Amino acid sequence: MTGLAPIDGVAVLAVFAKAMGYGAALLAMGSVLFTFVFASRAEPEVLRLARRVAVGAALLGLMVLAIRFGIRAARISGMGLEGATDPMMLGFVWHSPLGTAAIWRGLGEVAILALFLPGIGRWIALAGSLAVAISYTQVGHTLGDPRVPLVALLTLHLLTAAFWVGALIPLRRATRSPDGADLLHSFGVIAAYAVGLLVAAGVALSWLLSGSLPALLGTAYGWVLLTKVSLVTGLLGLAALNKWRLVPALRSGDAMATAKLRRSISIEMAFVVLILLVTATITSVTTPPLNL
Repeated sequence: MTGLAPIDGVAVLAVFAKAMGYGAALLAMGSVLFTFVFASRAEPEVLRLARRVAVGAALLGLMVLAIRFGIRAARISGMGLEGATDPMMLGFVWHSPLGTAAIWRGLGEVAILALFLPGIGRWIALAGSLAVAISYTQVGHTLGDPRVPLVALLTLHLLTAAFWVGALIPLRRATRSPDGADLLHSFGVIAAYAVGLLVAAGVALSWLLSGSLPALLGTAYGWVLLTKVSLVTGLLGLAALNKWRLVPALRSGDAMATAKLRRSISIEMAFVVLILLVTATITSVTTPPLNL
């Protein structure tokens, strides 16, 4: 299929490592954003969980970043996994766009570790979250033209997606809190606007990278992207179910609502994992039509 790179064991490993890196970055950024947006509305225990998730995800992200360097070196060397430790290949990777992205992401994830520090710590973590988002604009499909709109749209897309993903674990915990229903309602109100931005940025990005519908349908990039869109549509359906049925049921005191809502959020998490794997596939083994 047009625009599909050869897929071998190293390429598969690269997809899984990249998906793990995406997940760690979104959790870290999103958990930081959650602590800012809901600082006065979430219970202390829920906020502590969000901070722990942010720091844990940032640490995982740093480990995955190091692993991805080796995988990238292995892919460009043509030597298989032996190339992962080759000094010359690692040097090439360091001086490539991935090296620039690694500096931004590494600094950002280290800054997120400051979240537990009193006072200025959360502002350092917020700046770190922005740096992590910017890191993804330094590598991949957004390096093409038109550069400025692609960077702006990707940054917006990442931050809105991170807000949603980073909220899932704290919100699942909040379903068992006395004031959890109010927090979930507040999240639903804000998320309605965030989803709009997420979808708008995603559609604009897809259009800029594909150029036309025939080009989208005639390439591997287009078909994998359509798979991602299908999964996102399912995720939005679950979110709508939560907002319009399960959260109101929880607020009304329905005894079954807590279990149903926790199960629905768990399914959302599973959808997120699949979306991350598909996104990693798009950026690892396919080429946008405009770059062919």
